[in-house]
Amino acid sequence: MKKLLTIALLLVMALAATAQTKMQPQDLLEMLKTRHAPDKRTAIWDVKATTNKKGVTTLTGKVGTQDMLNAINTAFKGYQMQNRLTVVENSLPDGRRWALVKLSIATLRTEGKHAAEVATQAIMGMPVKVLEKDDEWYRVQTPDNYISYVPESSLCFKTEAQMAQWRKARRCVVSVYDSRLVTEPGGDETVTDLVLSNILEFRGQQGDWVRLATPDGREGYILKSQVEDVSQWAQQNFDAALIEKTARRMMGSSYLWGGTSTKVTDCSGLVKVSYLANAIILQRDASQQALTGKKFNDYHQAQLGDLLFFGNSKTGRVTHVGIYLRDGKYIHCSGQVKVNSLDPKAPDYLYSPLSISRINGMIGTKGITYVRDHKWYFD
Repeated sequence: MKKLLTIALLLVMALAATAQTKMQPQDLLEMLKTRHAPDKRTAIWDVKATTNKKGVTTLTGKVGTQDMLNAINTAFKGYQMQNRLTVVENSLPDGRRWALVKLSIATLRTEGKHAAEVATQAIMGMPVKVLEKDDEWYRVQTPDNYISYVPESSLCFKTEAQMAQWRKARRCVVSVYDSRLVTEPGGDETVTDLVLSNILEFRGQQGDWVRLATPDGREGYILKSQVEDVSQWAQQNFDAALIEKTARRMMGSSYLWGGTSTKVTDCSGLVKVSYLANAIILQRDASQQALTGKKFNDYHQAQLGDLLFFGNSKTGRVTHVGIYLRDGKYIHCSGQVKVNSLDPKAPDYLYSPLSISRINGMIGTKGITYVRDHKWYFD
C-alpha cells in the first residue's frame, strides 16, 4: 500500500511539474516568432494571444504564410485555443498578387502613407510580390524579401500568366548611370527617365536606337549603347571591377535614408546598387548584409568588393556598410558617397570595421543571389 501511495504521489508531482512547465501562450508565440519570423523586415507576424477566465486562449492578428499558421496550430495542440488568425499569403485575387514597378524609381515606405518613413526604393522592371491592399497602398515584397508599402500608382499589376510571359520575353536592362526613353530616335520629348538596372521589354530596333516598352506599355527609344540584353547581363560572374566602377560613378551623390538607386542612396543602398549592376541581389539593410558571406575581421586580408561593416563595438550592432577598394581604402555613403581610409594614421581615416564579409565565392548562399537564379526574374 505504501508503495502504491508513493507511485501515486510521484505521478501527481510529475503532472504538476508538466503543468508548471507548460509555456504561457504569449511566451510560446514569442518562441515561434523567433523561429519562423525573426526579422520583421522580411516576414509578417502580428499575433496576439488573450486568455479568458476559463483558460481558453484566442489568437488574433495575421501571419504571412500558411506554413506559419500550421506551425502555430501544431505548437498549440494541448491548449484550449480559438484561432482567428488570417494568412496574408495569396489573400489577393490573381491579377493582384504580382506587379512590376513602372517608374524609374519608386519609393517604398514603412507604412501605407506618404508621411511614413522611407523603407527602401524599387526600380523599373523589378518584380514584386503583392501581399495585401491598404486603401491606395499595397504591401509588397521585393526580390531581397524586404517588405514595405508602395502606392498603387507605382505598380503595374500582372497575372501569374503575364508574369510567366514577362520572364520569357526579350528584355533590356539600362547599363548607364541614367538616361531617358524618348518618343523618337534622336528626339527630345521624354517618355520616362531611366536609371541604372531598369528593365524594359524589347520592341524593335532602328539603326543605333532600340524601341523599348515600360511595364505599363509606354514605348520609346534609347540608344543601343545604353542598354544590354537581360539574358546576357544576368549571365555575369562576380566582377569586382564593375562593382567598384558603379560605386565610383556615384561619388559625391547625396545620402537619403532608404535610397536604393543611382539618384540617391543610403549606405546599404550604395552596396545594393553596385552589386545589382553585376546582376547580384544582396539583402537590403547593413545589419542584414552583415549576416551573409564569408566572415573575417582583419582588413589587411580584404579584397576589392568585400563588404565592411561598422557600428557599436560594445554591442556589436551594425549600423553602416562600405565597399573595400584597395590599400586600406573603402567607398561608402555617409552624408555623401565618398572614399575613406581604414588606417587610423591616414588623414582620411574614418571608422574601424566590426566585421568584413566576402561575397565573392559565396553567391548562392543565404542572402546572396544571382539574378539569373531568382525565380521572380527567370523561370
